[in-house]
Amino acid sequence: MAHKVIPPYLWLNDTLHPADQPAIMAQDRGYLLGDGLFETMQLYNHRVPLLEAHLTRLEEGCHLLHIPTPQRTLIERALHQLIEANHLTHGSVRLTLTRGPGPRGLAPPAHPNPTLLITTAPPLQHPPQPIRLHISTQRRDPHSMLNRVKSLNALPAILARLEAQDHGADDALWLTHEGSITEATAASFLALIDGQLVTPPLSTGILPGITRARLLAAGICEEQILSSNDIPLLQGAWLATALSLTPIAAIGGHALPPQPKRSSELRRILYDHPILNPPTQTATSAS
Repeated sequence: MAHKVIPPYLWLNDTLHPADQPAIMAQDRGYLLGDGLFETMQLYNHRVPLLEAHLTRLEEGCHLLHIPTPQRTLIERALHQLIEANHLTHGSVRLTLTRGPGPRGLAPPAHPNPTLLITTAPPLQHPPQPIRLHISTQRRDPHSMLNRVKSLNALPAILARLEAQDHGADDALWLTHEGSITEATAASFLALIDGQLVTPPLSTGILPGITRARLLAAGICEEQILSSNDIPLLQGAWLATALSLTPIAAIGGHALPPQPKRSSELRRILYDHPILNPPTQTATSAS
């Protein structure tokens, strides 16, 4: 079995480090408490195409969690040096920011010294294959402030994934207490209904996904409240992240029609030459 190649370097705080020699402090609150944020970004032609959008969301999360915001110039310099050191043209970048080390207990330090960790990964070898979703027994609270940030606290998502696997599915779909569809454990939910590509509104308690926002801004997708009762009416559905588009083959016991042409068109718009080809109206007419 072939092993995934791990890039040789990572960035920690202010310099490059060998990736096999991590140096996170044992008192770091990100490690101990999940007290931090992350961003996963696409790497294309030595660049992060949507860096400004990712850093804006990171800064909004820092403001919400009262974590000092790292300077953009530091992050840009770190990305440049790390990408060059790892000789990556395409792939992905993960930026992890924690509140840094602190004393024992929940109370944060009065003057936090955040930890900045940046790692890279090679590109996906093949587009994701269609998956099955299980409707989670967990329910999303639309009023939780943590819905708005990419928090390191992933236990709800982990438990939802485990529940899905126990039911023979690949991922979980979260609903609100009222039965509205929200998102999957790590991706925005897109659906085709009455010939229109739609996604749940932010008011349902979903993460403001950057890929989702691009589709909305381009007029390719519209916001619409969907309930579990709408699942039999769906003509297709996908999970979308900064890195990939995954077709959904079934939700619970309901199989969904495949939409290969639309999947190909959405992938082209979102992930092929993203700097040169911004989203267009094309995908709305794909079949």
